[in-house]
Amino acid sequence: MKFSILHECRGRLRIHIKLNRMSMAQADMLEARLSEKPGFAKVKVYDLTRDAVILYEGERKGIITALLDFDPDAEDLAEFSPEKSARALNREYTGRLLGLVARRYIKKFFFPAPLRMAINIITAVRFIYKGLRCLLRRKLEVEVLDALSISASLLRGDFNTAGSVMFLLKLGELLEEWTRKKSAGDLARSLSLNVDKVWLVTDSGDICVPVSQARPGDVIRVRSGGVIPLDGTVFSGEASVNQASLTGESIPVLKEAGSTVYAGTVVEEGECEITVSQQAGSGRYDRIVDMIERSEKLKSGLETRALALADKLVPYSLAGTAITYLLTRNVTRAVSILMVDYSCALKLSMPLAVLSAMRECGSRGITVKGGKYLEAVSKADTIVFDKTGTLTHAEPTVTKIVPFGGYSEEHVLRVAACLEEHFPHSMANAVVKKAREEGITHDEMHTEVEYIVAHGISSLIDGERAIIGSHHFVFGDEGCRLPRGAKTKFRSLPPECSHLFLAIGGSLAGVICVFDPLREEAPEVLRALKDLGIKKTVMMTGDNERTAAAVAERLGVDEYFSEVLPEDKAKFVEREKAEGKTVIMVGDGINDSPALSAADAGIAISDGAAIAREIADITIAADDLWQLVTLRKIADGLQKRTRGNYRFVIGFNSALIILGAAGVLPPTTSALLHNASTLGVSLKSMTNLLK
Repeated sequence: MKFSILHECRGRLRIHIKLNRMSMAQADMLEARLSEKPGFAKVKVYDLTRDAVILYEGERKGIITALLDFDPDAEDLAEFSPEKSARALNREYTGRLLGLVARRYIKKFFFPAPLRMAINIITAVRFIYKGLRCLLRRKLEVEVLDALSISASLLRGDFNTAGSVMFLLKLGELLEEWTRKKSAGDLARSLSLNVDKVWLVTDSGDICVPVSQARPGDVIRVRSGGVIPLDGTVFSGEASVNQASLTGESIPVLKEAGSTVYAGTVVEEGECEITVSQQAGSGRYDRIVDMIERSEKLKSGLETRALALADKLVPYSLAGTAITYLLTRNVTRAVSILMVDYSCALKLSMPLAVLSAMRECGSRGITVKGGKYLEAVSKADTIVFDKTGTLTHAEPTVTKIVPFGGYSEEHVLRVAACLEEHFPHSMANAVVKKAREEGITHDEMHTEVEYIVAHGISSLIDGERAIIGSHHFVFGDEGCRLPRGAKTKFRSLPPECSHLFLAIGGSLAGVICVFDPLREEAPEVLRALKDLGIKKTVMMTGDNERTAAAVAERLGVDEYFSEVLPEDKAKFVEREKAEGKTVIMVGDGINDSPALSAADAGIAISDGAAIAREIADITIAADDLWQLVTLRKIADGLQKRTRGNYRFVIGFNSALIILGAAGVLPPTTSALLHNASTLGVSLKSMTNLLK
């Protein structure tokens, strides 16, 4: 790429890209692609001037070389173009803002007085209609105040004041719309970058590919516990699909051949092949925006109370106007009170604060589905952890395979990998990875794979029932037996490992020993959460008592439970909530789903089971538990910000009302200060909570 350096200092470059012209799409693609390159901390491309500002880390020489080697005309560049552009949104609203201001001053300086008067009367009709509509619905809202102030000015013959008030109101509406859409758009873009995998059905068998590679007409397979990643039609099979995320239905819907299925819904039981009707990305952004709009309804308690109070204060504003007029007989002072309301600032700044906090979480790899969950995280005093894949590394390692019943290590690993690849979990991933490292192919050798909620997987291989899972599942629930003469060998299994038991035909075929190393940061994270106000930390695991006790001691948790079932975790969460505690549940598996759903805030690990991520209220990245600390700090900061917004809006607007009633501020000045404060507190609400 050809460019010239306009300015530079340590860690920062401003360059001019030598292109004849640059479209907004090109600028978006350049910005996205350069941001992906190593060393480029932040990139901002300006399409009008064809300039770019680059913040970088490391050596300047490497950055310059990367820029010179970069081809802005590369064919694959289009893949990095965002589905919806913030640049286009900003350009649109900048044009509308400039047009509004230009029309205002052209009318003021170039139109004769009679024409200005007629335009003001015609424009006022819209505001008066809104006020009357509120009254007809028996509601006293801010539109009533606006209509009264404009009507009072017109009746007094003060057309300049009426025109100024309407201009400021339209300016406020435009800025409110812009800031809300920008905030929602920023959040949607941060969430739409998540990449999922799908099982693509091919002539040579099922293959796992990124969702972006699935095309309309392709057939994908979704099994029990999986999230349907794309819109489509069921090609074959039957499945019970939970559509609550789209329709709110609590009861799963049976889907069979010919039925339409939608992205984001969950297969609770069964398995189906789906013919894709819509490619990934098409409508994905819009679906995420819908999710954000739904999440705005999940308001925190403080937010809900503040917004309810804002509406309740409208009648008092009207009463204050009437009293002021009765005492002073001064219409200007009375109208000044109508220029100010509490509702506008509260109804804009509160949702923006929540959207901004959700966006900030998204920029740090944390997905939050609503403000109420951030409030729950802030208020939480108890946090419950699943062990495997949560407090331990997401990539445990298979260290030993112990065959039984005459089977070979290779056969045990082949069968285990064939079953486990369909239900991704940290230990399942370890088995599949080990098979790949050993060069063991595990083509489909079984019938339909079924996930058993009590912690295991079952299928049929050559007519024999094959199951894999925990000791409790294999020997307790399924009643499998040890082969003759295997007791001594069984008792000598390495105690420091977690064990996956494979049984075929009701007899133990092998044990896969998985070393499940503790996350190095886990003890410090737990201490940091304690410092932030968490009073009780709990670990729950399906491991035996000896292993659980050793891990709990290293972690320093307040309480631990071993050999637990999924329902045990959910019952514990419910019991804690019944005692008046606010509970967070952190997990990554299908077996964690009931507890995630029961908690005040369920937090899933991003590379865990799809159904866990779907059910959870919050998702964090898999590589660092410190995100829990970040989440708690953002949640605390949001509560502090919403309380601060509430105090400022009430205090500042009360001062404006008092000054207007006293005759210190005329109506236009009150309206200007009110709108300026609304914009100011809204812009402040959009800033990051953490440095």
